[in-house]
Amino acid sequence: MSGAIDPLDLLDLDGSLTDEERALRDRVRGFVRDRVLPDIEGWFERGEFPLAIAKEFGALGVLGMHLEGYGCAGRSATEYGIACREIEAGDSGLRSFMSVQGSLSMFPIHRFGSDEQKQQWLPTMATGEAIGCFALTEPGAGSDPSAISTSARRDGSDWILAGHKKWTTNGTVSDVAIVWARTDDGIQGFLVPSGAPGMRFEPLSAWSLRAAARSELFLDDVRLPADAVLPGAVGLKTALQCLTEARFGIAWGAIGAARACYEAALSWTTERVQFGKPVAAFQLVQAKLVEMSLEIEKGMLLAMHLGRMMDEGRALPEHVSFAKLNNARASLRVAREARALLGANGITLDFPVIRHMNNLESVVTYEGTEEIHTLIVGAALTGLRAFD
Repeated sequence: MSGAIDPLDLLDLDGSLTDEERALRDRVRGFVRDRVLPDIEGWFERGEFPLAIAKEFGALGVLGMHLEGYGCAGRSATEYGIACREIEAGDSGLRSFMSVQGSLSMFPIHRFGSDEQKQQWLPTMATGEAIGCFALTEPGAGSDPSAISTSARRDGSDWILAGHKKWTTNGTVSDVAIVWARTDDGIQGFLVPSGAPGMRFEPLSAWSLRAAARSELFLDDVRLPADAVLPGAVGLKTALQCLTEARFGIAWGAIGAARACYEAALSWTTERVQFGKPVAAFQLVQAKLVEMSLEIEKGMLLAMHLGRMMDEGRALPEHVSFAKLNNARASLRVAREARALLGANGITLDFPVIRHMNNLESVVTYEGTEEIHTLIVGAALTGLRAFD
């Protein structure tokens, strides 16, 4: 046996990546280092989504990268996961932009849209010239999307949409919204160009994901032509397919945020001297660092295995829920431990930890809460649904 231990990848998991996957990792990691990290604290503090970065994401090739055709890169699920991990090591809000664009906006157009809809939107969305958002959640329907009240009714050949959506990431900067509404035929998906008469986005203030464009959407009898409906997006199951795509990226991305927190804690504790020696030389501190490393390596193993399953067409929504549940929860624990190890410095924006910790509070909740994913996995284990 030979070679040094990498404290940021103790099991050398990245050693199992292909040359192409490592090249992607290095390219995205370099982008985060050069373009995101110098400015992210300011964006977070001001609650600002840096709109110009959308086209830079497009040039990087990560928008809708796991889709094929129409200007999309056609990369593997594992490569998409690697990109999510590296982007979220910079900030969860920016990875949320990437996920909402690719998995929640481009994916439903790609999977359920007509060829005309695909030609109209996907090429410019892949370059970041057009931005999409996903409008499913409502003030009264979060974990139970079957209870949405937003409606779409026929008026001749047109559709009339009315309702109120909340937590619509990218909304205030979007060019098109994927809106899910109740019709006589069940829940369906609609393409709604931003700025349509009767459509209004309002920014949402929050202390998490502050570098994302957090929004709510008001639809006041918005009139749409017949071809605004996504022809294949009929039934709640189609909206849930989009969420499964996004949850996969979260399972990878959360580990990137955890890694950034662990890296900050490891660096600080090995340099900080108290009682005549580095803080990392104390047993209690080493125990915390070991637990953080364990959680990150286990989460990374899970994400990589899930990525290979996705690429082989074997992954089920329950597998994705398992990974999202574990990795989001574990990453938040790592962030909290890192915050404690940094002491008072851990609550300042001089270090990335409190920003990641605040962001991960949202990551645990969105695209299915911890409790919802627990019940999904529970149903898979027992064959008994606890939702009903």
